Amino acid sequence: MTHPFLDLAPMDASRFASIEDRVARLLSTSQDVVIMQGEALLPLEGAIRGTAGPGTTALNVITGPYGQTFGDWLRDCGATVIDLAVPFHTAVTAGQIREAFAGHPEIDFVSLVHAEAATGNTNPVAEIGEVVRAHGALFYLDAVASIGAEPVLPDAWGVDLCVIGAQKAMGGPAGVSAVSVSERAWTRMAANPRAPRRSYLSLLDWKERWIDGGRRALLHAPAQLEMEALDACVARIEAEGLETVMARHASAAAATRAGAVALGGGLEPYVHEARDAAPVATTLRTPAGVVAAEVVAKALAEDPTLPLAAGGGALAKEMIRVNHYGTGADPETVRRCLTALGAVLTESGAAVDIEGVDRVTEF
Repeated sequence: MTHPFLDLAPMDASRFASIEDRVARLLSTSQDVVIMQGEALLPLEGAIRGTAGPGTTALNVITGPYGQTFGDWLRDCGATVIDLAVPFHTAVTAGQIREAFAGHPEIDFVSLVHAEAATGNTNPVAEIGEVVRAHGALFYLDAVASIGAEPVLPDAWGVDLCVIGAQKAMGGPAGVSAVSVSERAWTRMAANPRAPRRSYLSLLDWKERWIDGGRRALLHAPAQLEMEALDACVARIEAEGLETVMARHASAAAATRAGAVALGGGLEPYVHEARDAAPVATTLRTPAGVVAAEVVAKALAEDPTLPLAAGGGALAKEMIRVNHYGTGADPETVRRCLTALGAVLTESGAAVDIEGVDRVTEF
């Protein structure tokens, strides 16, 4: 008996290359696109280890936990790291990047997360890209959460290494990811004696053995199921229309912010300004004395399918995350989440307005 998920024919090089081309079109990029056979941490780490070393001076922007991780990797590579941390309830500005360059003109690498799903903020990459490009530094961008939810344009923004994953707004699996690589980034890697080679982390292996070889021979057997799922994700976005998909995510974010305010009970948006709020997920601050992790646990006990999570680490006490991405970027998901949170807050004695949520969560 055949099974559509198990009895898959081996994927050949031409099919693999065609999916890379489809991803490149999604990114509107003429850069090389390499699909990596693993979750997005694979190309995120591989890109840093390929381009950074003892001679690198990196400006590492921290607007959430991933920025902290990138700084750790950069230091492990031997780079000199200048951290630019901003409060998690806001976003970094192009002016702050400009000031960092003025204070440290030796900076030649900038690492930035576009949208931080964990903290619910998003950064103005187009404006930041202009500053980075004028300075001549290599620009590394984590667009894993933002792709499909808001514009991601590596060529237009001067991004040299742009990493995406399928598991957020694209609505796909976590086991496959991709990175677009500029010629400047390839040159930096080729000159880096510490760049991984003959390694699963190696982008240079893909450059030298796959891209330079005309994309005729794959490095290893690809994960067919994840590759086909990635292709299906992009096809679904193409069919709905990228602008429509992004508008749906933006509407979900706006409805969640408005719904939380209408609900009351002391719940409020964690990111202060709507312009700084990520369309892929909305973070909410719980009222004083109410532990966010406990609220989320009670809501999930009633309905485990809700896309709710508490903040990580110390943020578990005060932050609730509503994950409205992929097919979940719709009014019903928003209403279900806020209604469930309202029910838990009511149990704790808070006054909430469930009907108010219904009034403001229509897209």
